[in-house]
Parts: sequence; structure tokens; C-alpha cells
Amino acid sequence: MRRSERIAIMTKILTQNPRMLFSLNYFAELFNAAKSTISEDLSLIKDTFQAFNEGHIMTVAGAAGGVKYIPLLSKEKILTDLEELAHKLQERDRILPGGYLYMTDIIFNPLYANKIGEIFATVFHRLEPDYLVTIETKGIPLALATAKAFNVPLVIIRDDSKVTEGSSVSINYISGSTKRIQTMALARRSLPPGSKVLLIDDFMKAGGTAQGMQDLMAEFKAQVLGLGILVGTTTPQEKLVDDYLALLELEALDEKEKNIFIRPGEWIKTWDFTV
Repeated sequence: MRRSERIAIMTKILTQNPRMLFSLNYFAELFNAAKSTISEDLSLIKDTFQAFNEGHIMTVAGAAGGVKYIPLLSKEKILTDLEELAHKLQERDRILPGGYLYMTDIIFNPLYANKIGEIFATVFHRLEPDYLVTIETKGIPLALATAKAFNVPLVIIRDDSKVTEGSSVSINYISGSTKRIQTMALARRSLPPGSKVLLIDDFMKAGGTAQGMQDLMAEFKAQVLGLGILVGTTTPQEKLVDDYLALLELEALDEKEKNIFIRPGEWIKTWDFTV
């Protein structure tokens, strides 16, 4: 095989399997090439990815070592993508009766969902979750894209238990915005006890749902590594959860004047994007 052909295939394998460790022997046998040749090819891929801010190629030394691809966007790329999302979400016709914000067309668009997933994977890149967890329904595309970037399974909390999923654990929680008692459930076999999890959701106002998700994780003795939200409101200032990261912040939604103000979260100014 020519070098250009090897590089094309290696790049495809690495980017389609983020965070998966591949040994040099794997590529050497695949291409019937010397390990020194494979190392040179990987160095070229690594330098190119770094130059164009398309992620990080990490090498692991030792007998059990190898190489893996870490999705890692630059601060500038993330800020550009978040400003684009904020601009689209500020369209006047997105205001629904009752002061709600219509986001479904963005969340269920693979282009935007994948961008958001890569952003979550970048800001939480130091974490090593065993599972990504979200609650149905609108959080699913975002969490699935994030799970793909971490290369871990996705677990979905239901509004109620499903017969097809076997026995489940259910809890009641109080919605922070409506103050109504609601139920969430998770099948017992979907999450092994003691798992490390990352929680992802699409929207947070007072934090009642997020608190419920954390309480449910406690029932499984799971360790919550982080909580990522696509859009969080600035009011009420006091949330039911303290430790979370909202990519975008909703500062104002005037149903009468049809005005919406959303901006990237303040966290981006101080976040450390180094590997």
C-alpha cells in the first residue's frame, strides 16, 4: 500500500473509534508494514490533526501501549459553534406559548447534535466515564453524540418503567420549575452498580430534573463525574444542583416582545482546553 492509502485508512479507523487504543502491531499486520513505518504515518496524522485543530492523536508507551484518537476541539472552534447555536436559538419564532423555547429542530439535527457532542467531549475530556446517562426525550440525541465521542454506552432514564426492560428502580422528584411531583425510572440491568457516569441533558431551569437524575444514580451507587447541559437559564440563580456546566445561558425570554437573549456560558473564558 502507498503511504497515502495507509494514512487514509488509519485516519478513518481512529476517528470512527475515539478513545479506543490500537496497537502498532494491529496496523502493522493490517497493512503488512513495519512498525517503524506505521509510527512515521501516525506522526504525520498527529501533526496534521494538531495543525487543523481536529483532535489529538495520543500515543501510549509500553508493551500494552498503542495509539488512540481523542476528540478535542479548540477554544476558538467551540466559541464559533456556540455563537452559531445561540444565534439560531434567538430566532423570534422559537418562543412558544407559556414562555417555552423551541429547540427540537436543532437537537434532532445530526449536524448540530454531533457538534454539541464533540463540545461536551472536549470540555469533559479529562473524565473517563463508563456510561453516558440522559433522560428521555430531547436529551437523547445530544447524549448519544457525546457517548460516541467518548466511545461508551448510552443509558436512558425513562419517565416510567417499561415492561420490555425488566425490573427497574423508580424515584419521585419535584420539578424545580413547575413544582410538580414526577417519576423517573431506570432498568436495573442497564447500569452496573458502582459505574462512573456523565449526565447530559438539553435544558435546565431550576434543576429539579438534574437533581432527580443524581438521586437515581445514587440508588445504583454510581459515581457522577459531571453534569452537562445544552441551555441553562440564569434565573433562578439558585439551582437545586450546584456542579454543572451549561454550554449556553438563557438570560431573557420575553414572550410579549418576542425577544430572546442567549449567549455562550461564562465557563469558556477560564476553561483549560489542554490535554
